[in-house]
Amino acid sequence: MRRLERRKGPLISARVLMMTSAVALMAGSTAVTAPALADEAAAKKWIDSEFQPSTLSKDDQLKEMQWFIKAAEPFKGMEINVTSETLTVHEYESRTLAKAFEEITGIKVKHDIIQEGDVVEKIQTQMQSGKNVYDGWINDSDFIGTHFRYGQAVDLTEWMAGEGKDVTDPMLDVNDFIGKSFTTAPNGHLYQLPDQQFANLYWFRYDWFQNADYKAKFKAKYGYDLGVPVNWSAYEDIAEFFTNDVKEINGVRVYGHMDYGKKDPSLGWRFTDAWLSMAGNGDKGIPNGLPVDEWGIRMEGCRPVGSSVERGGDVNGPAAVYSIVKYLDWLKKYAPPQAQGMTFSESGPVPSQGNIAQQIFWYTAFTADMVKPGLPVMNADGTPKWRMAPSPHGSYWKDGMKLGYQDVGSATLLKSTPVDRRKAAWLYLQFIVSKTTSLKKSHVGLTFIRESDIWDKSFTERAPKLGGLIEFYRSPARVQWTPTGNNVPDYPKLAQLWWQNIGDASSGAKTPQAAMDALAAAQDSVLERLEKSGVQGNCGPKLNKKETAEHWFSKSEKDGNIAPQRKLANEKPKGETIDYDTLIKSWPASPPKRASN
Repeated sequence: MRRLERRKGPLISARVLMMTSAVALMAGSTAVTAPALADEAAAKKWIDSEFQPSTLSKDDQLKEMQWFIKAAEPFKGMEINVTSETLTVHEYESRTLAKAFEEITGIKVKHDIIQEGDVVEKIQTQMQSGKNVYDGWINDSDFIGTHFRYGQAVDLTEWMAGEGKDVTDPMLDVNDFIGKSFTTAPNGHLYQLPDQQFANLYWFRYDWFQNADYKAKFKAKYGYDLGVPVNWSAYEDIAEFFTNDVKEINGVRVYGHMDYGKKDPSLGWRFTDAWLSMAGNGDKGIPNGLPVDEWGIRMEGCRPVGSSVERGGDVNGPAAVYSIVKYLDWLKKYAPPQAQGMTFSESGPVPSQGNIAQQIFWYTAFTADMVKPGLPVMNADGTPKWRMAPSPHGSYWKDGMKLGYQDVGSATLLKSTPVDRRKAAWLYLQFIVSKTTSLKKSHVGLTFIRESDIWDKSFTERAPKLGGLIEFYRSPARVQWTPTGNNVPDYPKLAQLWWQNIGDASSGAKTPQAAMDALAAAQDSVLERLEKSGVQGNCGPKLNKKETAEHWFSKSEKDGNIAPQRKLANEKPKGETIDYDTLIKSWPASPPKRASN
């Protein structure tokens, strides 16, 4: 979730187009047009014409649809309003699945597709005013800490067992959802139901990395093999090698790195989307570090207690500052010169032009931009010259920490919505993530929300043309890529601070340390205001008193935690790489066994 992109109209639309292009990889399904029937005949028609292939048999699909028909009877003829951000998977839901739902259940759905910033603005309006704006929301899971603390979102665990039990699909297998842990609050309850997700990963030119001449020269210079970097030291060496040793390939100037640096709202999610965690900021813990998370916010119990090192946080600690230093060094030394003045949307297509060797922070939402026939990064047979792999980690990172970001749009209900409308909306939200429809939607959107969907044979067949995307989502590494978590008590208020403060480092107005000091102070100021207001109750912020950095370094060591860490004497250990094909072969080739519930 990126709170401030709404301020930049052209930026939003460009970025959205790029993101939606990835989820459009399998677009092409057409909505079936027919009069509203709200019966089994309509269900059978949709099962036969649209909801294939499926992980369910047609008989089981029909059984699930029969349940929806019966559960929807009290709401037949009602029109409900739902909203989500502009992604093609949501456009498919709005255009096709909403129509299917109406014909099968008799409930009409107006599913609005709006800009991401507008979703945030409107959900805040409903939470603050108590007036019903939408009956159902697909709202990023980055809001989990916000929803839990403000008490405006429906506790889905309680809802499904209580007031909403009669409209909760008995085939809804919550434990099959990959993102369940992302939408679970500190009280152990589910507040949002995942609907789509994508990660940011490491991207590289597989063909260049397989070049025998490059491999020999790299090994001779650095003493280890050219391959997927395991740590930032190797990433930096590879960036140096392609930028300053290889320099040109087929007469084209090449670079060992790509990023963007313009002081702009898009710079914010460059960092809130878990950049600090990749460096080693925060504590161990999946999906987020505890007691200190990847935003550098310390939480004790369920209460955020500080961001700055002097309050036990880590947003201005050595690991965080190191992450900014490396970001700036690589941008200036190894990326194309114009990258420093680019925004997220402007930088996104650059690797597809064929002169970038690798990118450490690459959204899988750009996949479609990389697989178009005729691109310099594509082979004639339709397979990519590139691959994606798990991201390398910084020198402060330890085993057990998260390693990157995953965007997870999730079904959300608000208490201010009248119960009957909330129930009807819950039926629709379950319908669009149901086993009956989710695999088809995944084909349209390449958005994996269920473990059982990922292992479908259709994705096995397509894997060679998707550059490692399927393999990654089937791998055990996947769990280390997670959204913003519970330590962040007010995502909209805090997220906007990042681009403004880190932008000062990017522009050269402040040193990395000064920029992170300012960010830490700004976050603590927001936490302090929330504490004084008391609006978040017993799980709202309660700031620690200020202590010396040495106090907190010693405490973390004594308690067996990581954050905040002392500055390392050597922030560049020896580079380490792994052969891509060896890595892929080390991952399981069949679905993991699930424990019985």
